[in-house]
Amino acid sequence: MTVMPTIHRYLDPGETLGEVLFGLIMVLTFTAGARFLMMRGEFNTAELVEGAIGCNITWGIIDAVLFVLGNLFYRSKRARFYRALRNARGQAEALAMAQEEFGLEDEPLAVLPEDRARLHESILALSAHAALARARLQRRDFWSAFVVFVLVSATALPGVIPFLLLKDPDLAIRVSNLVLVLLLFVVGYWWAHYIDARPWRVGLIVMSLGAAMVLVAVALGG
Repeated sequence: MTVMPTIHRYLDPGETLGEVLFGLIMVLTFTAGARFLMMRGEFNTAELVEGAIGCNITWGIIDAVLFVLGNLFYRSKRARFYRALRNARGQAEALAMAQEEFGLEDEPLAVLPEDRARLHESILALSAHAALARARLQRRDFWSAFVVFVLVSATALPGVIPFLLLKDPDLAIRVSNLVLVLLLFVVGYWWAHYIDARPWRVGLIVMSLGAAMVLVAVALGG
């Protein structure tokens, strides 16, 4: 079983992209900022490695918790919508609510008005006959949160490995930053296949945006 299909059992490609980019940008902020510490004579390899790994692990935990809460919020929002649909004052109000919730304006399909109307009527019929379940956390939520934690935490490794293998701190910083910037490109190149875009262009855009966010974070003392 390959890694990506396993990850995508719990996270969609967009969520995976966001978590990996977040982790890479976090550790790149550490390694890019390390050059300023070296210039001031305050650089310590062990502290940098410990800080980068610790920061990504910490944010991996935080992001995992927020992911679980976000899933619960989304299900609760859906449950509130269907309860409100049942409590609507008449067919016209219920239909208007369904049209607002499922407008289909953002769908990449030119949906005919009659098909759109049939969809909304089907939603009303479904909500009228189905039993409403209470929004609860599911086992899948915790597995998904674990994947989030692993993705954010593991992205620290490519950035710190050069500091463990190279004795020259200046060279380690250069290699680490280069590896992380290239990984930003790789992530963008991979993501392009899911958005029907040119891989090289998306790779360069993601790499540039990631590097720009790192520079802003370093400049602001992040």
